[in-house]
Amino acid sequence: MKRVVITGVGAVAPNGVGVDNFRAALQSGKSGISFREDLKEMNYLCQIGGVPPVEEEDVLKVIPESELNKLNEAMVYAVMASLECARRSGMEIDWVKGKRDTPVLWDTGVIIGSGIGGMDTILDSLAPTVFDARNQEAGRGTAAMGTDIVPQVMSSSVSVAVGKFLGAGGQTSSNSSACNTGTEAIFEAWKNIQLGYADSMFAGGAEGTHYGSWSGFDAMRDVLCSKYNEAPEKGSQPLSAGACGFVPSGGAGVLRLESLESAQKRGAKILCEIVAAYCNSGGQRDGGTMTFPNPEGVIRCIRKVIQDSGVSPSKISLINGHLTSTAADPREVGSWLKALELDPARFPLIQSTKSMIGHSLGAAGALESVAVVDQIVNSYVHPSINCEKAHPEIQKIAASIPHQKVDRTLDYVIKASFGFGDVNGCLLFKRWEK
Repeated sequence: MKRVVITGVGAVAPNGVGVDNFRAALQSGKSGISFREDLKEMNYLCQIGGVPPVEEEDVLKVIPESELNKLNEAMVYAVMASLECARRSGMEIDWVKGKRDTPVLWDTGVIIGSGIGGMDTILDSLAPTVFDARNQEAGRGTAAMGTDIVPQVMSSSVSVAVGKFLGAGGQTSSNSSACNTGTEAIFEAWKNIQLGYADSMFAGGAEGTHYGSWSGFDAMRDVLCSKYNEAPEKGSQPLSAGACGFVPSGGAGVLRLESLESAQKRGAKILCEIVAAYCNSGGQRDGGTMTFPNPEGVIRCIRKVIQDSGVSPSKISLINGHLTSTAADPREVGSWLKALELDPARFPLIQSTKSMIGHSLGAAGALESVAVVDQIVNSYVHPSINCEKAHPEIQKIAASIPHQKVDRTLDYVIKASFGFGDVNGCLLFKRWEK
């Protein structure tokens, strides 16, 4: 097997835009969850969410206005995170300053997915115009939509936008696998390099924050958190006895994966290594449903990664779980215990990045992977906030939940995602050693 390394990361998160700001927020336990007045006006049960603090002036520093008008919210996040990732990996690219005529990168691909996509364009631009045209009120028919409407509603919009800005000539594709999307994208990129189809891949996920994206979850009643509208920062409580539903959010996370040979040839700074990756499904059998994973599928996914890596579970320093702040959290912990076959006293540290950023759906696994890489590089473990009182069913591993930043060298960090449709993904990261 080829050695696959990470040479760059980029983040647009609810608690910090840019990797440096994201790191500062993670280390301090800063929540990115806030109250949304528009959700209150529409009588949503859950009126809180994670919206990246992106200002237009910040966007225009990296995306020219002529290009910005062609992008929906998720595409903007994806491009911002990808450009940061590219620059951090050593690429000289700056569209605002005119450094855009780069040659096609024939050996570089892009796999960046989205769980829901351009709901802002669909509801705010496409639907009203279609209804106006149908009622003959607009007078212009569908022409009022503009010529950029199709690219903004395509399921592949986030990846093709990034592909254009980076000039990627390898496979450029968008996956969609619910909450497993970001993790699955990294797995697919890893496979591309393993099979020799690419030397370098940009991988991750992006999701917008339009109220339409969250409406279906709100209609499911007990799925979203509705008890902390008056205290948004307390809403996301993974692993906690007070968990009452996940808090929706948006953003983007992007990683650059490269073969070791490619990174060394470029003289790139290597951040860490991915030693194993895998995705599977529980088949919606034996307890697995559209909204709950089959525990056996989860266990098999984790064990496959462990077996392929040849790493003993006792060597794992940290688990970055899916852990959404729902009733599924205790079941997930149970699956980790069975998969790793470790005594609770020897259980690794376990954390939930969602405690601070909420559940960013298709971007979740990617943003959490960026958090994993940053923790490995900078030797720390970020806290899981709002879980001082652990859920009764996970008391046996409560001592493994960090409530404050822990300074620690991390040799191996395992990250997993589990999505609607009973789909699973798992990645094993390793500290870089020359």
